Amino acid sequence: MNIDIVLEGKLKEPYFKDGVNEFKKRLKGYIDLKINEVGSVDDYLKNNLKSNDFVITLEIEGIMLDSIEFAQKIRQIENDGFYNRILFLIGGSDGLSDYAKQKSTFKFSMSRLTFLHQEALFILTEQIYRSMRILNNEPYHK
Repeated sequence: MNIDIVLEGKLKEPYFKDGVNEFKKRLKGYIDLKINEVGSVDDYLKNNLKSNDFVITLEIEGIMLDSIEFAQKIRQIENDGFYNRILFLIGGSDGLSDYAKQKSTFKFSMSRLTFLHQEALFILTEQIYRSMRILNNEPYHK
């Protein structure tokens, strides 16, 4: 399963960059995680979205999952057999457009709090790593 994250904006802050890079490094051997920093999520979708992409939008109004449920969601998508890629969409300071939200297969909320887009990327990357540990029956911190 391929997992891509589309981030509207840039990953600028060194402490977020370092954290994201650390979890990308830890994910080698589980999955190939790609992070796409884009000026517009909508433009990215118009040029790169495929019919066999499972699109997860990060939205405050989405469904909240705990770490085990999040891992199970990834496993469910993988086991479905139709999808080749999970595509996470993180909006910029104005959030995601209606267009991006309409492309969503699953609306996911990490919290009712609002995060910086860089912060959301860091948290999401860590949760993907945690999911891989859970799915492979490896220790993880609860």
